Amino acid sequence: MTVIVLTACPTGLRGHLTRWLLEISAGVFVGSVNARVRDLLWDRVVELSSGGRALMVFSVDGEQHLSFKVHDHQWEPADYDGVTLIRRPADGAPAASPTAGWSRAGRMRRFARRTRDGGGTADHPEPN
Repeated sequence: MTVIVLTACPTGLRGHLTRWLLEISAGVFVGSVNARVRDLLWDRVVELSSGGRALMVFSVDGEQHLSFKVHDHQWEPADYDGVTLIRRPADGAPAASPTAGWSRAGRMRRFARRTRDGGGTADHPEPN
């Protein structure tokens, strides 16, 4: 079994892959091809991706029964004691607080303060 996921790739590449694999969702191709065809398809994906990203997952003999290949992707396969995992890059910036960037209306909904339609809350009754 082979799965190829394309992001921001030209339609010509998608058309080429449909000759060998089924497109089950936009940019997601699934099929069963031999290793030679799979490697040739991956070479074609790398050649025609034009700045897009690609990820391929395929069956192999081994403990996990699968392996990965990536092209221009931030997440990279990493081997940890014989187990292949996908490593996500660490962000250098600290996480923003949950209220940062919320609109005034969003903050008011969050704290259940209603200013229209005469609807106050028990904590904040509507003035007379």
